[in-house]
Amino acid sequence: MRITIDEDKCCGAGQCVLVAPKVFDQRDEDGVVILLDAEPPLGQHDAAREAAGVCPAAAIEIHA
Repeated sequence: MRITIDEDKCCGAGQCVLVAPKVFDQRDEDGVVILLDAEPPLGQHDAAREAAGVCPAAAIEIHA
């Protein structure tokens, strides 16, 4: 699994961080998503997929 993010789409809702805190964080100044692990271990795949699914701005893309 590989993850990419589109910072321009991110609205700073923070749902990704709540669902997958080992994969995503947020910048302090504006709340935009920070990708902590673009290729997370197998144990984080479900959380990363869920985070992409709950992102209100569709800023997270999962590549198989």
